[in-house]
Amino acid sequence: MLVAIPAYREEKSIGPVVAAIKRKFPYDVLVVNDGSPDGTSAAAKRAGAIVLDLPCNLGIGGAVQTAFLFARESGYDALVRIDGDGQHEIDDIPPVLEPILSGDADASIGSRFLGETEYRVSLPRIFGIRFFRVLVNLITGYRVTDPTSGFFAINRRLIEFYSFHYPSDYPEVDAYILMHRIGARTMEVPVRMHARAEGKSSITTFGALYYMVKVTFSFLINAIRRFG
Repeated sequence: MLVAIPAYREEKSIGPVVAAIKRKFPYDVLVVNDGSPDGTSAAAKRAGAIVLDLPCNLGIGGAVQTAFLFARESGYDALVRIDGDGQHEIDDIPPVLEPILSGDADASIGSRFLGETEYRVSLPRIFGIRFFRVLVNLITGYRVTDPTSGFFAINRRLIEFYSFHYPSDYPEVDAYILMHRIGARTMEVPVRMHARAEGKSSITTFGALYYMVKVTFSFLINAIRRFG
């Protein structure tokens, strides 16, 4: 089983995240360093992670797809993806992974909105999440509460598929259309989320607006391909 962590400029937080996972679980940990100009790579290596250093910044989609390719080539049957900024609760990895190991789902998505959490989402983000929730549910028929979650587990079938088919930019919402395209079974499980331990989000107010417009068009285009 592989825990995959895409990371960009996470020098201060990535080491503690990797170390905590290695201390608690017998899982391999892969950090995909997405062209970080700081010490992200060295910190991840010191903590015991397998590190892939991308020669330039590909963005979150490219970094995560690199992890899928690694998992495919290395023969892993399951993969859990979390962030490297310390926001995801690593104790929630087993419950997210359980539906995959039991064969009940091809993709298990961690939802911030199914359980209790101290994490508070800003109003613009809440609006965007609710907008995409309606869009995903309407077009795919999946019952989704957290369509932008970056905490998920997938099985070998989706590792194989995503190795060759994965959105390059802001991939979480588009991934639902891709899963629907191949009839993948997906479910959500409650997870906790914390405020960032270090640094700040790369998504600005303008970036959030760009995100909504771009992802909406991309999602609808993929939906037309799926149903056209």
